Amino acid sequence: MLKTQFIPYQLIFKKPSGTSRGVLKTKETWFVKIWNEETPELFGLGECALFRGLGCDDRPDYETVLQSLSPDLPPLEELQTRLIDFPSILFGIETALWDLQNGGKRIIHPSAFSEGKDSIRINGLIWMGTKEEMRAQIIEKLEKGFTCIKLKIGAIDFEAEMDLLQSIRKEFSADRIELRVDANGAFSPVDALQKLERLSKLNLHSIEQPIKAGQWEAMARLCKETPLPIALDEELIGVNHSERKTLLLDTIKPQYIILKPSLHGAFIGSREWIDLANERNINWWITSALESNVGLNAIAQWCYTLQNPMPQGLGTGLLYTNNFPSPLTLESERLFYKKENLWDLSLLTAHK
Repeated sequence: MLKTQFIPYQLIFKKPSGTSRGVLKTKETWFVKIWNEETPELFGLGECALFRGLGCDDRPDYETVLQSLSPDLPPLEELQTRLIDFPSILFGIETALWDLQNGGKRIIHPSAFSEGKDSIRINGLIWMGTKEEMRAQIIEKLEKGFTCIKLKIGAIDFEAEMDLLQSIRKEFSADRIELRVDANGAFSPVDALQKLERLSKLNLHSIEQPIKAGQWEAMARLCKETPLPIALDEELIGVNHSERKTLLLDTIKPQYIILKPSLHGAFIGSREWIDLANERNINWWITSALESNVGLNAIAQWCYTLQNPMPQGLGTGLLYTNNFPSPLTLESERLFYKKENLWDLSLLTAHK
């Protein structure tokens, strides 16, 4: 019989981080331990990385659902149906089960990456802020060796953001720096196409979620007419059943989709999105969503197995004061799993 324990934990940002949903100072999460009754000393660990204000499972009954899964864990097939609308919980459980299956050593998917023999190229993330703050972040990322940078836009004046992007392009051509922008739904359907036309002149790679999710007709029109490739992100949240996923992709026909396992159906749901996208020649990449190193490790190891050559969005493990030291190591724009750097989960043990 498999046993479970859920441990609440509050991650603390090193410095307040600006997003389209305001400034974040802390993030709550839950860790799940799963073990066999006969060998309690050996356990798998996962992270139920709830994202307040964004995840479809940000619901009043979240903790009630967690309690219903402890101490005895139902079979995974049952959980995949039961937790289809609770992707962050399923994400944590899938991770912990894989970890347990592989010996309880935080090896989720054995590969050249988890052996420390290969790495994952990632983008450098620029947080929202004043024009000066964002420029300073960009310079820092370029000095560290990033060749793909993603900027969150929509928080300050659009003209100021255009000026910032233009200044980057004057100094660094598209051959030198790949620029992605994420509007987080900041544009209105009325002026979005005009803004996309202006942005397209800067040789950007793509724009994420130019208008708010849920406006399928307007988004489909944008994807059809846009001079700049559009990537869907928030649009996929809460679309958890295969029929609805198929309808969304066939209706909107985006150029890209971006998958965050803790938001988009855990690993099983994200894999389904990938399969549906591949059938329609829609490109995709993987991104983390403010998880601790426990969740980031699971996403990175899974992501590596997909062998997507594009830069992935996995660089959020350095944000917190109380994250867990791990083998995940960032060198320039490459994420490594260096086994000589040991896991330290003492903060989690002390928190219990």
